[in-house]
Amino acid sequence: MTIIQIKGMSCSHCVMAVTKALGGIDGVQNVKVDLARGEASFDETKPVDRAVIAERIRKAGFDVA
Repeated sequence: MTIIQIKGMSCSHCVMAVTKALGGIDGVQNVKVDLARGEASFDETKPVDRAVIAERIRKAGFDVA
C-alpha cells in the first residue's frame, strides 16, 4: 500500500475529486482518501511513476505534500 499526503482538501467533494483522479491512473486500485489526515492510500498493480501521481493530483486542484 502506498500513502501520499495531499494539501488543500477541505470537504467531501475534495475527497471525491482525489479519489477519481487517482483511480484513473493505470496500475492504481483500492483508492482510499482520508480527509481528516489529508492523505490518500492505494495499491499498485504495477509500478506507477510518482510524477504521474503528482500531476493527476495537481490537475484535480490539490498539491502533493
